[in-house]
Amino acid sequence: MTAQPIRLGVVGLGFMGQVHAENTTEFGHRVVAGADLAADAREAFGSRFGATTYEEYEKMYDEEDLDAVAVSVPNKFHEPAVVSALEGGMDVLCEKPLAHTLESAERIAAVARESDGFCAVNFHNRLSAAAEMVKGYDEEEKFGELTHIQGNYVRWRGVPGLGSWFTSKELAGGGALVDIGVHAIDFALYLLDFPPVEEVMGISRSNAAGHEEYADPDDWGTGEGAFDVEDSVTALIRCETGQSISLEVSWAASQEPTNEFLLRGTDAGARLSLGEEELELFETGRQGTDHFVRSELEGSLPETGWAASDKLFAESVARGEAPELNTVEQALTVQRVIDGIYRSSEEGAAVRIE
Repeated sequence: MTAQPIRLGVVGLGFMGQVHAENTTEFGHRVVAGADLAADAREAFGSRFGATTYEEYEKMYDEEDLDAVAVSVPNKFHEPAVVSALEGGMDVLCEKPLAHTLESAERIAAVARESDGFCAVNFHNRLSAAAEMVKGYDEEEKFGELTHIQGNYVRWRGVPGLGSWFTSKELAGGGALVDIGVHAIDFALYLLDFPPVEEVMGISRSNAAGHEEYADPDDWGTGEGAFDVEDSVTALIRCETGQSISLEVSWAASQEPTNEFLLRGTDAGARLSLGEEELELFETGRQGTDHFVRSELEGSLPETGWAASDKLFAESVARGEAPELNTVEQALTVQRVIDGIYRSSEEGAAVRIE
C-alpha cells in the first residue's frame, strides 16, 4: 500500500467502470468522481462510492483535483476522454482496445508521448500465475527459442449484447476481434516480448450472430440494434524475428469454448489458458532412453486479472512512474495488428505492418 492514496475519476460508470472503482478502493485509494451520460448510472455510482458525479467528463476534469482517470466508455469515445485527461497532466487507464480505429489509436499515443501523465491499457490477462511462470521459464531459456504461439479465444455462443455498441462497427470498430481477439493478440505478443510485427494474414466472417435464427442459450443479450461486425476471425501473424502467431477468435463458434494458448520452443513447449493458475510443460529427454516429459505446474499470485491491473496502475500513479507493463506503445502495436487483419480480410491477401 502506498503512503499517499491517489484520487481517481472514472469516465463511463457501467460494469467496467464500477470494477475499476471497486478495485481502487480495495487497495486503499480514493474514487472521488465519476462521469456518465446516463442519470441512473451516475446516481448508482455516486451512492455506491460516495463520489461526486458529472454528466460530462470535461466538467469533472475541470472541477476535480484528480491524479488519474479510468476510461471505460465505448471504443469510439476513448480518444477524446483519454486525450483530454493526458493534456491535463493526468495518468490514464484506458480499457482495451486503445481505440476504435488505428488512426485514433495513433493520435492517443502521440499525445501520451508528450504528456506529463502516462497512458496504460487494461490488458489484464497478462497478470496470471501461468503467464508469470511462462515468463520466468523463458528467462531461464527453458524453452530454448520460442518460435510459435497458437492462440485461441473462442466462445460457443457469447456475443456481448446483440444490438448493443459491441456489435456496431461505428462505435466499437469491429466485432469479436476487437472485443476478445485483442486479448489474444496482446497475450501472444507479450509472451514473445513484443517482437516487431512484419506481416499479417487474416479472414473475418460472420457465421451465426445477428441472424434471426441465432440461438443464445446463455442469454448474453439480444437487441434490435446494428450487427455489422464479424463474429469470427482466423489470422496468422509473422514477426520480423521469424516468430509466428496463429489465432482463432470467435464469439459464436460451433465448438467447445476455449481460451487455450500453446507455445512451441526449440527445446520445450507449454500450454496455458488466459487468466489461469495452471501451466503444462512439454519436454523430451534422453536419460536411459528417449522419452517424453509432461509436467503439470500450479502457481498463485496475490492478485490477478482486473484487480492486479488496477493495483499496478494505482501504484504507478502514486510513484509518479509509468508502468513497464500494459504501455500505450504496446497497445498501439496490437491496434496495428487488428487493422492489418481487417485489411487482409478485405484484400484477400497478406498485408505488411508498418
